[in-house]
Amino acid sequence: MTQPAVNTSPKTWDEVKTTTCYMCACRCGIRVHLKDGRVTYIDGNPEHPVNKGVICGKGAAGIMQHYSPGRLSKPLLRVGERGAGEFKEIEWGEALGLATQWLSEVRAKDPKKLAFFTGRDQSQGLTGWWATQFGTPNYAAHGGFCSVNMAAAGLYTFGGAFWEFGEPDWKHTKYFLLFGVAEDHGSNPIKKGLGQLKARGAKIVSINPIRTGYSAIADEWIGIRPGADGLFVGALIHELLTAQKIDGDYVLRYTNSPWLIIENPGHADDGLFARAPQGSALVWDSHSNSPMPALSPDAAPKLMGRFKLPDGRRAVTAFTLIAERFLDPEWAPEKVAERCGVPAETIKRIAAELARTAFEEEIALDVPWTDHLGRYHERMVGRPVSMHAMRGISAHANGFQTCRTIHLLQILLGTIDVPGGFRYKAPFPKPAPPGVKPAGKPGQVKPNTPLPGPPLGFVAAPEDLLVDAEGTPQRIDKAYSWDAPLAAHGMMHMVITNAAKKDPYGIDVLFMYMANMSWNSAMNVPDTIRYLTQKEPDGSYTIPKIIYSDAYASEMVHYADLILPDTTYLERWDCISLLDRPISEADGPADSIRQPVVEPDRDVRPFQTVLLDLGARLGLPGMTRTDGSPRYPGGYPDYIVNHERAPGIGPLAGFRGPNGRSQGRGAPNPEQLLRYIANGCHWFYELPEHMKYYRHVNWAYLDWATFFGFIGKPEPVIHQLYCEPLQKFRLSAQGHGKVVAPEQHRQRIASHFDPIPFWYPPFEGEMVPEAEFPLHAVTQRPMAMYHSWGSQNAWLRQILGRNWLYMARGMAAKLKIADGDWVTVTSHHGVIKAQAKLMDGVNPDTVWTWNAIGKRSGTWGLDPGADEAKKGFLLNHLISELLPEREGGYRYSNSDPVTGQAAWYDLRVRVEKAAGQSDMSEPQFATLKPLARAE
Repeated sequence: MTQPAVNTSPKTWDEVKTTTCYMCACRCGIRVHLKDGRVTYIDGNPEHPVNKGVICGKGAAGIMQHYSPGRLSKPLLRVGERGAGEFKEIEWGEALGLATQWLSEVRAKDPKKLAFFTGRDQSQGLTGWWATQFGTPNYAAHGGFCSVNMAAAGLYTFGGAFWEFGEPDWKHTKYFLLFGVAEDHGSNPIKKGLGQLKARGAKIVSINPIRTGYSAIADEWIGIRPGADGLFVGALIHELLTAQKIDGDYVLRYTNSPWLIIENPGHADDGLFARAPQGSALVWDSHSNSPMPALSPDAAPKLMGRFKLPDGRRAVTAFTLIAERFLDPEWAPEKVAERCGVPAETIKRIAAELARTAFEEEIALDVPWTDHLGRYHERMVGRPVSMHAMRGISAHANGFQTCRTIHLLQILLGTIDVPGGFRYKAPFPKPAPPGVKPAGKPGQVKPNTPLPGPPLGFVAAPEDLLVDAEGTPQRIDKAYSWDAPLAAHGMMHMVITNAAKKDPYGIDVLFMYMANMSWNSAMNVPDTIRYLTQKEPDGSYTIPKIIYSDAYASEMVHYADLILPDTTYLERWDCISLLDRPISEADGPADSIRQPVVEPDRDVRPFQTVLLDLGARLGLPGMTRTDGSPRYPGGYPDYIVNHERAPGIGPLAGFRGPNGRSQGRGAPNPEQLLRYIANGCHWFYELPEHMKYYRHVNWAYLDWATFFGFIGKPEPVIHQLYCEPLQKFRLSAQGHGKVVAPEQHRQRIASHFDPIPFWYPPFEGEMVPEAEFPLHAVTQRPMAMYHSWGSQNAWLRQILGRNWLYMARGMAAKLKIADGDWVTVTSHHGVIKAQAKLMDGVNPDTVWTWNAIGKRSGTWGLDPGADEAKKGFLLNHLISELLPEREGGYRYSNSDPVTGQAAWYDLRVRVEKAAGQSDMSEPQFATLKPLARAE
């Protein structure tokens, strides 16, 4: 019998539009298939430089994100108590009028009384500029509890960073180390890259307490103890130095290792670079046996040694101090093995493998190039060892110095921006550190006046801090204060706590976008809810007004006073800009746009357009013309095309100039967005071969990057293995310098601002009794989810609809816990109940769970009895925003002391079988009411 023909792939669309995905930080190119104006299918764009057609489960499930029942549909005004869910729908005119009134009152009185903080919005080039125009220093995005340790450590060391600022040389790498890499970030490029390495037979080593995802396919998994990575890496450095297996030529030419450092204990110049009268750092020249400027083409600097300068002072090379530190027997593998949970034999073997790969399997490309001193090189020589690190390193109180230790390892092996090594992504490299300073000093914040510079930047010395003469922080989050001097991404996790405590002052308006601060982005949920609803004796809220914008009914919506509903990413224009966090690849700069592939079916507006509208209503100079009319009446797409941050440099680098043929720099092009759409909503410029490597010292690249606006002038980016800005802070803690550290901060500054990378125990582990809280507790990012967005998604919930507390089988047996038992997890701050799952691939002293799965009942459009609410849970309930009191009663943020990075992963707990085995997690919060509709 003839079988009927069945079309197994019927065409379900009548139109296809390209845009950029928003389901994670990859920002892949996608094709959205439409039928009668509705989204029917999403796949990857084969022409896109990031994913080249690959799409993950998150990206494909964007349909369910767009049609989520949790979408907001109308502006809302609170009419009941915060948290009660009592709102009324209002029109946009009223909503914008109220927001303008509240914001204008603040701007006219004291702009810093506005705290404007955004989540993972991918438009920080706009939001940061808006804050500058408003005049408030109280601005940042979510990087303070996500990635600032990585960004700051890299930018202060070699002018680039892990995460989205660089990537391994997938084509040439032969040995790849991953440290704590999250599986939801950059997943498609990483998965593609790992596939290339597997195909070529390269070795992949994953250092992570938990063996999931990337670690599961690694050739070797090292289940390190959380927070001990710096010990492991330092021991690798010890072994390499002992065996004299370092790239001496790279270190001598391209780092500050030969620079001379003054040795004058107790004096104001101790630990600073010896400099010539014109300011140039000095090296000791082998030929003349005297000091010479470090960047002199005639210098033959010594890498090791101590010398007497002509003025009688003593000086030592930076490398001598680095070698003396890491050759100390305290860094030997046998000394650190027990503390980091990695056998000494393993450490020695990994070090030997790194050395063998780097120096016996070097790569040489027949590509001539010229360096910054005019030296001609016939080939580009590389060490085929690369590394990548993420939140598992970042989210510890020692993360900054640990990340710098990893960079030291990379640089000693000569693996930064060389064939086979770690490669910069444009607009990096930048100067180390970048020259922009944060604005917001006393006298810089004035009524109805923009800030003289951006609210975020890079502090190079104590005089750059945003503090007053008494040392009081000028920002509500205490970023750029003595609490967290190098807080390059701000400290959003401290805003609500500090505002409620009026420490250092109270605020009038809290304005947030896509920042779920009352739930999964809170350092501690119960405390944060209490702060959001806290009242003064007269019955008014301590935080008087809260404006919140989001596309979805997240937990935070119920605690705001005015809701400005955002669109989904398929309904708006967006700009993934080189001024912000672009989609660049290592081979060249790239940026992209989102276009509205469908029209909203609700009364919602894109937040970026709303922000520009508010700016015009407030009369912000950058958003109004001289006659008071809006400068960008067409909203965000108008801004994308016509805004210029500097002459000829705007949000998009492609298709500039009147004919659209200019790249990087050129006059605004009215047809620019159409050109992007015609090109698949992206632009990519591939660098010529002689500019693809050694970009930090490549003369041709540095000259080109200056034209493109990436750097101010074509100067080399010398790797700062010895970080002089940190030493300036240590000197201030000793009473030296123009700005001296207050007494209460001196010990903390002196202890942690070492200019040479080192390791210290995470704070919480040292502050709580280990016997009482013997286990580490951390979270992982599931590959199928991204923050809290994914776990509202109907398709993704089928992959992962709840979470468990995972623990090692051996530890569970000791605690008499069986698979599936409900357990209590207790920290010094709180208690939760969760269901246990036993596994093999986890550090025995560590328990963990998937982050952001647990939801509060009644939110996100989910059924109030959904597993995410009744069985899901957060470790956040166990974490404190503040560390225990120090002498004098002062409580520091539970953060890295250098950058203010939230120390999520320092949590210590004990786990016990729960007395009651009821099938529900604890704590349970009251179900939030559905948002009220208009009468």
